[in-house]
Amino acid sequence: MSTTAAPPEPPTPTPTAIPRGFAALIGLLAVGAALAFGHLVAALISPASSPYLAVGDTVIRFSPEPLTEFAKVTFGTNDKPILLSGIAVVIAIVALLAGLASRRSPRPGLVVIVVLGVLGFAAVAIAPVFSPLDLVAPLVSVAAGVLSFRWLHSLARRAYATGTDTAGGVSRRNVLIGGSVAVGVGALAAGGGGLLLGNGVGGSRETVTKQLQAARLVERAPAIPAGAAFPEAGTPTFLTANPDFYRIDVALRIPSQTASAWSMKIHGMVDKEITLTFDDLLARPLVERTITMTCVSNPIGGNLISTTNFIGVELRDILMEAGVQPGADQLFSTSVDGWYTGTPTDVVMEPGRGALLAIGMNGEALPPEHGFPVRMVVPGLYGYVSATKWVVDLEATTFAAKQGYWRERSWAVKAPIKTMSRIDSPQGFAQVPAGKVTVSGIAWAQHTGIEKVEVRVDGGAWQVADLSTEVNINTWRMWRSDFQLGAGSHTVQVRATDKTGYTQTETRADPIPDGASGWQATIFTVN
Repeated sequence: MSTTAAPPEPPTPTPTAIPRGFAALIGLLAVGAALAFGHLVAALISPASSPYLAVGDTVIRFSPEPLTEFAKVTFGTNDKPILLSGIAVVIAIVALLAGLASRRSPRPGLVVIVVLGVLGFAAVAIAPVFSPLDLVAPLVSVAAGVLSFRWLHSLARRAYATGTDTAGGVSRRNVLIGGSVAVGVGALAAGGGGLLLGNGVGGSRETVTKQLQAARLVERAPAIPAGAAFPEAGTPTFLTANPDFYRIDVALRIPSQTASAWSMKIHGMVDKEITLTFDDLLARPLVERTITMTCVSNPIGGNLISTTNFIGVELRDILMEAGVQPGADQLFSTSVDGWYTGTPTDVVMEPGRGALLAIGMNGEALPPEHGFPVRMVVPGLYGYVSATKWVVDLEATTFAAKQGYWRERSWAVKAPIKTMSRIDSPQGFAQVPAGKVTVSGIAWAQHTGIEKVEVRVDGGAWQVADLSTEVNINTWRMWRSDFQLGAGSHTVQVRATDKTGYTQTETRADPIPDGASGWQATIFTVN
């Protein structure tokens, strides 16, 4: 009896691999679509819930202090765009690798997109300001990424499943290219729409500017006298133009709250809780004051200092109405984006201190990057405890009960601005002609005032500099001094004395935790 052997089973066909270029493009487009649609939904529902920005904010909040300070000093106001660009590059590389790993199966790419989605989900969930509605954007982001990846991967597999490039007279590669273009255009449109929706405060600012220009101020800042600055000798102009005003904060996305939507609650250790709207502020007596603000991160000789005419409402008057209770030594302010800090109550309540809820700068509404529609300004304290931008909550409490954002990172509690000075001209390593050399700069000791500035060259005797006309004790003061110098290299130093008689110390200290100290020295060459 003979038997016939069963024919061998045909081998399982190996899935056709998608070409590397298309595979990498699929990963990049799918992840791009995820980020873009997440950003669009966030702009429509809750701007702070954009997964991309939430991840960046998480990086900032959990970065070690030395890295944060390095970014401020090295990149200045460009630190945030550089951070976001760096995150984008990392995500793009991950997306490309995910696509390359998915040439035969979509599984690796889908896993990577879900993992990225979980990271975005977590970043949104642990943000300082969070509500359940914030989870919509990261969920949409993951869905857009998964669907885009599966669709493009399916198109690619069909396009390369046979040895021919056509099916029914239609080029499958053209179908794949068309699909890729469709996803790419959709992602760009969604991302662009998110950017437009997230920055719709222009009309509100225009309205507020007109209201300020028409308002009757109960106190106007005096005109800046001609002798208040020496720009011809190299100092800044006395008032800083709004676009040039220094900006230091941790906000990756500038909040886009309109004036009509703004409100602020004053609560905690008070006799009466108060909720203010923007119209309430406009109905109160408005004042205009010339104030110099300084960042605690300003190094010796640094430029994180600016002066403007602020328009606003007396914060002390509002707190008097609320009735701050004894023992409430801290005013804990919170921004609309969740940032928070504490300000010494006794400083804000000090008669004549001039603390403001500010709504204008230099005759117009606050720029968005400087706190529109409302920010705090407390003269004489470094900005990290005194100048909360986009402020929406003020709680009377104690320093023992709550810690501000930077206090949690071991910065000083009360942060009064130190008496300091800076050399603006000649610049370091400048070449100047022999003969009379004018050295100039600025000095500041907000809410104390500058009494004297001294300059010396090459370690010689101190020479009292000419001071500009004083505007008020809350502003910087310009100085200049002339020297007859011969050819060669020279070193100039400067020190300031405030109105209490205190002379700026020579001892150098880093900006953190309570502000830089030390004399600036500049080397230049006389030809």
